[in-house]
Amino acid sequence: MNKQNPRKDSRAGSSPKKEKGASQSRTSTSDKMNSYIAHHKLVAVDSFKRLLSTPIPSLMTWLVIGIALALPTGLFVALGNLDAVSRGWDGAAQISLFVNKVVSEEDSRQLAKKLRLRTDIAEVEYISRSQALEEFQALSGYGDVLAHLDQNPLPAVIVVRPVEKEISAAATEALFNELKSLPQIEQAILDLEWVQRLYSMMELGRRLTLALAALLSLGVLLVIGNTIRLAIESRRDEIVIVKLVGATNTFVRRPFLYTGLWYGFGGGIVCWLTISVSLFWLSGPIANLAGLYQSQFQLQGLGIGETLLLWLSSAGLGLIGAWLAVGKHLGAIEPR
Repeated sequence: MNKQNPRKDSRAGSSPKKEKGASQSRTSTSDKMNSYIAHHKLVAVDSFKRLLSTPIPSLMTWLVIGIALALPTGLFVALGNLDAVSRGWDGAAQISLFVNKVVSEEDSRQLAKKLRLRTDIAEVEYISRSQALEEFQALSGYGDVLAHLDQNPLPAVIVVRPVEKEISAAATEALFNELKSLPQIEQAILDLEWVQRLYSMMELGRRLTLALAALLSLGVLLVIGNTIRLAIESRRDEIVIVKLVGATNTFVRRPFLYTGLWYGFGGGIVCWLTISVSLFWLSGPIANLAGLYQSQFQLQGLGIGETLLLWLSSAGLGLIGAWLAVGKHLGAIEPR
């Protein structure tokens, strides 16, 4: 029994030491993390102050980056507005059915009523032979000539508009072929080609915008990389001294990465300001033009999410450009 007591005492005595060691380990990790975050904040603020200490070169770099980013961003906004204008144009893809002249007026109206009951047709407009003649006389200017004709040469017309956003172009083609084969119909015309051409051009515009954005993003990387390279060369002596006292490449690299981040972020703000001012300048004439067409259309700019994405993307480009430049040039600077 006496031999067991010292062991129990030994175990009881070792437990507080372990708890104390674990507590010190947690405290040490917390202190390291706080120190790491504090150093990042200090370096970020110091990098920004260095840019403000040379306002003209920094402003010129921000303007170059902002203008480069404004070109694809402006095309993106223009395509978004064009898409908003054409959003309701799917209904303009209509089918004109010319009724055979031997079909009576009553049968033609019954056919129009039957088509209105279909779920894949949104609207049916019936134009009688007399209405067609009156419209032609009013629009063509040949009213006196048509008045001397013995009979009306124009057929009745049934204008069919497919359901919007619930029917594809292929389904519209199938509907057109089905209506065209009706025995009462002499001829059918599908007014869809111009809409398809418009959307094809918009898709081409989107792809051109992406290609331009990729090329100009590469240009932004080159601009920031060259700017960071010059900053490294101007602080060569400082870098050598810091490395002599034991600083690692990670420590030396950090200020230049934040410099690239600030360059990219500032360029994104310049880009946003450029787009906003341009839209404000164009909003008046666009509103007047829309009013002439009895439209309530207004120019749409970048939303909150799109603006944040623009700023984050530009800051990311700045960070990547700085990383590439620092990785290439910093390793060549070593104390002798």
